[in-house]
Amino acid sequence: MNLDIFVLGTGGMMPLPGRGLTSVLLRREGDLLLFDCGEGTQIAFRRLNLKWKKITGIFISHTHADHVTGLPGMLSLSSQVDRDEPLYIYGPPRIRQFIEQTLRVLDIYINYEIIVHEFYDDVTVMEGDGYRVDSLRVRHTKPCLGYRLVEEPRPGQFHPDRAVAAGVPRGPLWSTLQRGEPVRLDGGGVVEPAAVMGPPRPGRAFSFVTDTAAFPDLVPFVAGSDLLICEGMFCADLAADAAAKKHLTAQQAGRIARAAGVGRMGLIHYSPRYTERDLRQLVSEARAEFRDSFLTRDLQDLSLPYRE
Repeated sequence: MNLDIFVLGTGGMMPLPGRGLTSVLLRREGDLLLFDCGEGTQIAFRRLNLKWKKITGIFISHTHADHVTGLPGMLSLSSQVDRDEPLYIYGPPRIRQFIEQTLRVLDIYINYEIIVHEFYDDVTVMEGDGYRVDSLRVRHTKPCLGYRLVEEPRPGQFHPDRAVAAGVPRGPLWSTLQRGEPVRLDGGGVVEPAAVMGPPRPGRAFSFVTDTAAFPDLVPFVAGSDLLICEGMFCADLAADAAAKKHLTAQQAGRIARAAGVGRMGLIHYSPRYTERDLRQLVSEARAEFRDSFLTRDLQDLSLPYRE
């Protein structure tokens, strides 16, 4: 099962040429999950030829403008096609007010159901087919949330030699065992899946954290993520500014990634003050703490393989 991440925008505060505002899309089979929706998100959808009408859920970190100003366009865009399923939007308090007032004031035509879930707690926000999305209250200047998608463990590896030794004939019964169900042999014996399967294998985990000061709970929340998309808004020389505005430096993001044992860490939500040359300094500071750090780029496509 493929798990793909599309970086739709990487900027913070204001869009720049070639740098839209923060937004990331996760695609897992038939589910499309959008994390934040900064200005220009629908342009990135068009350029990547993504099927916006199939968005399952939109997860908003907080209601600062650079994380939600793309929502009106995306909601309007979804009315241009037939949509039978509701669109679920998750976020902290006031996200419902923002959506309802925007739709009313701008008189945006909507021909499908929008269901908004407001919360501000460390909870399981959504449960899908074989995965869940959890939230974490982070430390910003207004209520803000981090998100983590975690897949359920997969069945262990099937060992054909063990099945043959147990007397299970090749064919449908092998598939039954691989689904985790016992099989009964013609002679009356029963073979349990554990006899022919290895131990369960982990699913994948993806975390999205932006607009927060560093604090201890971040590490266990993102621990073990195959991919962490994390704010790295400032270089270390602006650590005091970052702390005052409750943002992360790239160096702090690297430390979090290292302590959490993530697979890879992609920086996002760059300050508009940073040119392309400056961004190289950001990633250099992150890599000094965590080697597998990289800069996310607008329109970047990342694949998340299974850990075998």
